[in-house]
Amino acid sequence: MAITAYFNSLLQLLSQEREEDRQSYLRLTASSSAAERRANGLTWYPVAIRGSEMSRGDYLTVEVERTTHQDIAHQLRFGVSAVLFSNHDPQQDRVEGTVTFQGGNRLKLTLRTDELPEWADNGKLGIDLLFDDNSYDEMQQALKQAAALVEKPEGHLAKILIGEKKPSFDTEMPPVTVPGLNTVQQEAVNKILSANELAIVHGPPGTGKTTTLVQAIKALVQKDRQKILVVAPSNTAVDLLSEKLADEGLNVLRVGNPARVSERLTSLTLDSKMSGHASMKEIKRLKKQASEYKNLAHKYKRNFGKAEREQRKALFDEAHKIMKEVDKTEQYITDDLIAKAQVVTATLVGANHYTVRNVRYKTVVIDEAGQALEPACWIPILKAEKVILAGDHCQLPPTIKSTGAAREGLSNTLLEKCVALHPEAVVLLEEQYRMHEMIMGYSSSVFYQDKLKAHHTVARRQLFATDIPLAFIDTAGCGFDEKTEGTSTTNPEEASFLFRHLLQLVAALKEQPESDAFPEIAIISPYKQQVYLLQEQLQHATELQPHLARISVNTIDSFQGQERDIVYISMTRSNADNNIGFLSDIRRMNVAMTRARKKLVVVGDSATLSQLPFYAGFIAYAEAKNAYQSAWEFMDL
Repeated sequence: MAITAYFNSLLQLLSQEREEDRQSYLRLTASSSAAERRANGLTWYPVAIRGSEMSRGDYLTVEVERTTHQDIAHQLRFGVSAVLFSNHDPQQDRVEGTVTFQGGNRLKLTLRTDELPEWADNGKLGIDLLFDDNSYDEMQQALKQAAALVEKPEGHLAKILIGEKKPSFDTEMPPVTVPGLNTVQQEAVNKILSANELAIVHGPPGTGKTTTLVQAIKALVQKDRQKILVVAPSNTAVDLLSEKLADEGLNVLRVGNPARVSERLTSLTLDSKMSGHASMKEIKRLKKQASEYKNLAHKYKRNFGKAEREQRKALFDEAHKIMKEVDKTEQYITDDLIAKAQVVTATLVGANHYTVRNVRYKTVVIDEAGQALEPACWIPILKAEKVILAGDHCQLPPTIKSTGAAREGLSNTLLEKCVALHPEAVVLLEEQYRMHEMIMGYSSSVFYQDKLKAHHTVARRQLFATDIPLAFIDTAGCGFDEKTEGTSTTNPEEASFLFRHLLQLVAALKEQPESDAFPEIAIISPYKQQVYLLQEQLQHATELQPHLARISVNTIDSFQGQERDIVYISMTRSNADNNIGFLSDIRRMNVAMTRARKKLVVVGDSATLSQLPFYAGFIAYAEAKNAYQSAWEFMDL
């Protein structure tokens, strides 16, 4: 009963999340114009058709390009459902399909029809994102399968993951040594190799989790001589691993389309590998032939006799027969490429892509598992005998739209649960290669039981000899009150103060004899509207204009996994009610505070922030390190 309740609870929470996501989509799209949807990242408009071809199942694939507003961020990605529409009559002139490629300003949409509708020649065309029911269906199906599997003998792994059994390890296995890894990284590799069902790599910021994981996967390929599935919640994380694994000489097959469209990554995709296959010439010839038959068939109009009707049917039948032959040949090529791949990489949902849907794996590796929804993790897990979870549940949690579902447990990841259930399976990477030890210290004490150590190459690395690597600048009493902008918060005075402080630091840097290249700088805030304000301020900071290429301004979330020499955090909140909103998500602040290599500057109001013990502790830490200053000291700048 406990097992049934476990999966029923997840199904219920997933259903809540689906409904909230759907409502959010409807709020953005209901009665909104194409321009408004475009601004929200849901639409490409206008687009031009650049080509079309017949594809699997006798469907038509069109390639389109967005011709204007190319700088607007969007959510059209490989695998999502979308609709081609004409502005002539957007309600009637529309045909649904699936995005089968997206790169730069081009995408391919496989339409649920075998021909381009006549209205495609009328008016301007656009592509609308549809609500993504497919991902939710895949997650729901995986949870139901997992619930059924746990009751069977082959549900051994699933029982371990939900805490019904303990994982086991091969204690007889001789340890391997991987050159270039530190002692704890070596331990993590050997834990992965010796695990029979589960191993966990807990990788705090800067500890070389990706490097460790890549070496472990390489060692697994050599040990098991079996295909490994490597997945992550985001395309970007999958891309990073795909590239690094390929650099190690492994035969990597990237299922789905990369987010970073580099030649190196594109060459790892199924499409690219298929195009280089010996049988591809034959496919092109057959597709061309089928297309010609269809074009001939379309020349027959409605008013024709029996002979013409039969001729038209014969042409369509012939085209259909040829496309079946194409499907068969494509399947042969796909099977051949999958058989030769040592590592298959995909997103969590992409692990069920039709090309690899029925492939089983000895080992499945889930990276960035701290950001992965548990229901999505079960999609690849069902294909595995053994699972490796890697990530850091003390950094950003998964993005969840339903606050109710998050509160009731959907934000509690499988990684978090397994770390608590099976400490014997966990290796914490303890040595970090990013930050000065003073920057690292507070996070280490709060999140990592004070176990983090700074490698000797970074432990004392400073901007210049007399600089203190950490600063908390207290704006309490300065009258820098926050303002509400729609659903977001801004603090204009704090933003302009931050730039005054930064300009003073840059001036001090220029006076240093040892200062060479201009440092990389990140200016971050938890609030989007504050980020827009900071970006505006940057454009008006004359002294910084020559260095814009080395200065980034963005939200905390966009900097996960990144690092800079200097990081400024604009905390933004300052009010008489001591309300700190989602600053109370201290995992997000852990990300923010661990991006800096040489200097971290936090600007905020101690009176508002100190209501939460985490910030009171950080301010006390800054005071103990002689890193606390009042903004009043800089007011004459």
